[in-house]
Amino acid sequence: MRRRASLINGLLGLDKPTGMTSHDAVAAVRRALGERRVGHAGTLDPSATGVLVVGVGQATRLLGLLAADRKSYEACVEFGFETDTDDAQGTPTVSADVPCALRDAARARALLASLTGRSLQVPPAYSAISVRGRRAYDIARSGGAVELEPRPVVVYEATLVSIEPGDPLRWRCRFEVSKGTYVRALARDLGRMAKTAAHLCELRRTASGGVSLSDCVTLERLAKDGPAALESRLLDPCKLLDARPWHVDARVAALAAQGRALDAPAGLGEGRRVGLVLDGGLVGVWHRDGTRLRCDLNFPQPLAGVRP
Repeated sequence: MRRRASLINGLLGLDKPTGMTSHDAVAAVRRALGERRVGHAGTLDPSATGVLVVGVGQATRLLGLLAADRKSYEACVEFGFETDTDDAQGTPTVSADVPCALRDAARARALLASLTGRSLQVPPAYSAISVRGRRAYDIARSGGAVELEPRPVVVYEATLVSIEPGDPLRWRCRFEVSKGTYVRALARDLGRMAKTAAHLCELRRTASGGVSLSDCVTLERLAKDGPAALESRLLDPCKLLDARPWHVDARVAALAAQGRALDAPAGLGEGRRVGLVLDGGLVGVWHRDGTRLRCDLNFPQPLAGVRP
């Protein structure tokens, strides 16, 4: 039995609520839109909220090409103890006295600034990293020892927003980090650098690549309005791919659909991507190889959301 053609083909930004996995969020989008083909790029922990890029219909095939090299977060770090998950959902493992000096904003800013730059980060034991064919969190949950190799990350920005009054001591911070950076691990390491212990107690992703919270729609809005909630809200796939839009006619689009090599448009750099746009819809993603274009993806149903 052939799969029904999708009525919606595009990318959307979802403001994921707390208390659900990214997989659960995708299932909720699927129900709200009445579409079977829905997927996401970049996972958020169940307790985290904020930007989750979702593909619907043909756009699910595009998700693997979305780099989102930089991500931004608002986070709350609590001092006093570490947990086995490095966040508030875990079991406390280490407790420590909290120096009074950590209530000083200048000291807090200096410690946060020391996180910036390139470093090797040990990911949390409870993470989706594969270890000998098993997810690290599966090993940890079954009581096994998880030893993960440090991974290169970049912290572009780590700034203090505020220090909350009272106990426990909590810092509200902003982070801009490279793909693959665990903010939970930053909180853990921040506590160790401060000669105490800490964990992440809140996390909100405010941007993923070129998608910010202002681009996002809520699950409540999707559940209430269905597909109408996406009117003028679908993300521009060319912008997210950093692909130059190339408006083609039906003849060129037909050649592209057959996988024929096309002449590269003038001014396109070697290896750079171009989005083939027919009648306002994205029908293909190609890249320059010498004087020709080579196909990365073609879409039988055009993707919506391309801006003029």
